[in-house]
Amino acid sequence: MTPEVTEKIENLVKKNKVFVFMKGTKLMPMCGFSNNVVQILNSLGVPFETCDVLEDYEIRQGIKEYSSWPTIPQVYINGEFVGGSDVMIELYQKGELQQLLEVALAS
Repeated sequence: MTPEVTEKIENLVKKNKVFVFMKGTKLMPMCGFSNNVVQILNSLGVPFETCDVLEDYEIRQGIKEYSSWPTIPQVYINGEFVGGSDVMIELYQKGELQQLLEVALAS
């Protein structure tokens, strides 16, 4: 991964409290896993931004290296990698995601 791609990813992750690298957009997810994440975040009413990895091949490959996580979507909260769809569903069902987001958005 080039330093430019790393910098681009870091800027997106650090500039937004909640950021999702996904297939498609939050208005039009292009895969079921990305849709799951969007639905969870929307149901919690938290503001979040996204990057459509289908539109940027370098980001699509680079984010996997950056996080050491092989799949998309990838969710970052307060600059920290949280996980993908399965992790988000699990955290949501346990009530832990809500707490994590409350703390992140309050800071």
